[in-house]
Amino acid sequence: MKNFKQIIAKHISKAINIDEQELLTYIEIPKHMNNGDYAFPCFRLAKELKKAPPVIANEIKKKIEQEIGQVEEIEKVEIVGGYLNFYIDKKVLTSEVLNEINKNEEYGQSNIGNGKNIVIDYSAPNIAKPFHIGHLRSTVIGAALYNIYKKLGYNTIGVNYLGDYGTQFGKLIEGYKLWGKEYNIDEEPINELTKIYIRINDLCKEDESVLQACRDNFKKLEDGDKYCTEIWEKFRTLSLQEFKKVYDLLGSKFDSWNGESFYSDKMQEVIEILEKTGKLEESQGAKIIDLENEEINTPCIIVKSNGSTTYATRDLAAILYRARNYDFDKALYVTSYEQVLHFKQVFKTAKLLGLDEKYINGLEHVSFGMVLLPSGKMSTREGNVIKLEELLNESIDRAKKIIEQKNPNLENKEDVAKKVGIGAIIFNDLANNRVKDEIFDWDAILNFQGETGPYIQYTYVRTKSVLEKIEQIPSVDQININNLLDMYSQKILKIIYNFEDILIQVTEKNEPSILSRYLLDLSKSYSVFYNENKIIVDDIEIQSARIYLTYAVGKVLKIGANLLGIEMPNKM
Repeated sequence: MKNFKQIIAKHISKAINIDEQELLTYIEIPKHMNNGDYAFPCFRLAKELKKAPPVIANEIKKKIEQEIGQVEEIEKVEIVGGYLNFYIDKKVLTSEVLNEINKNEEYGQSNIGNGKNIVIDYSAPNIAKPFHIGHLRSTVIGAALYNIYKKLGYNTIGVNYLGDYGTQFGKLIEGYKLWGKEYNIDEEPINELTKIYIRINDLCKEDESVLQACRDNFKKLEDGDKYCTEIWEKFRTLSLQEFKKVYDLLGSKFDSWNGESFYSDKMQEVIEILEKTGKLEESQGAKIIDLENEEINTPCIIVKSNGSTTYATRDLAAILYRARNYDFDKALYVTSYEQVLHFKQVFKTAKLLGLDEKYINGLEHVSFGMVLLPSGKMSTREGNVIKLEELLNESIDRAKKIIEQKNPNLENKEDVAKKVGIGAIIFNDLANNRVKDEIFDWDAILNFQGETGPYIQYTYVRTKSVLEKIEQIPSVDQININNLLDMYSQKILKIIYNFEDILIQVTEKNEPSILSRYLLDLSKSYSVFYNENKIIVDDIEIQSARIYLTYAVGKVLKIGANLLGIEMPNKM
């Protein structure tokens, strides 16, 4: 498909003799259609060319207009303030989109990531704790990024870095020693282990000696103590069985399940490397990296005063392992913004591991806001969490009740309710900028009319309903593009054309909400088109054009939703 931005950049470059690739990064898509299809902000060049933006705009416009007769893609150029607004020829745009939709089953696929490896560390629940709504964000943001990078040709490695090590297991082991016989962890492992965790945590607050015993347990676990290791392995196995129920509901898959414990025999190398740098210092019995000169006031603790390692030590071992085994160009860590300081410390300390600069530059923390209850933040210690499996099943049940009211005769209600219920939860999480906190609200999530997952699914189902009314979808060479030059059709075609560019924007900012908002825009534009244009009409040429546009909308909605991890029902 023709790259209109590249064509515009090429002509601006010829007009003012500035690098085409640099100019390409300046070109924007205006928010309003009446400002053209692409806009070039001339004020970006004012300093370099020592001219006022309107003067630059006028000079470029004159030179490009001399060539417009030979440039079929550009219909006209207008100046608004310091902007040059470019209008793409409607027939060229329409032809490009329809032909690409016709020939490319995987519309939007690209090879720009070929030869590049992306490691995405996401989900990462703590074993022996409830898989709660707070883990949802990491799971669905990470999965969406995984799918989108893969769509653009990157070799993507999804890692579920399970929280299966650390002092919390010292606490659980101690609680199990004290009260294990009182709880049936084989029947309800997560619920029972959570009760033990809350109980031992309360006791630790009251008795410092119990807390010390918990710390000692973890040190014993690190040293391979038989009793502690056997209990820990039991906790891990039972927890994974429970987690997989949630992953099955979400459709989540991972290439690696190497959690923190995987690095238990790999941390000594990290400690030795850091010692050789001369930067590993003793502080109150612990071993630390002082980061004061790195503008981080808090040191990175590598070994605690009792000799046990830390979360940071394991993350550093993971960076070393992933660099050697995956040769990553990017390593993304999808966790809450509460861990911003931790990753600043780890990434700064990673510079001391002797790795190639490529790996250090590729480390990125993809942070996100919290999921809040109306009453505030959740905490396993306090016992006020919404378990994710219960939440997903509740959403499916609510979706089923809505379907019963709206379409009681619908076939496959269970399957549709699952797709709508799960899709609603996922889309709600991905609809807004990831750094914003999210307050959970059932009424907003399952609204079929609002900016929600069910609305996008409903729009897709509407396209399927239209296509069922005809015998077969017309072939692209049967379409008279003159019947798709109206403003409603053109808006849809422009949105569809921009699909690949939207996916690239997602990866540039690691922001899936860009795709979510795009799908809403496409759904809204199709709803307006549908309301303004009768699709099944007597004029077969008009009908064929509108049917094919409907087919294109459905195709892009389904591909885009699937990238977010949302399945589309055929009926609702």
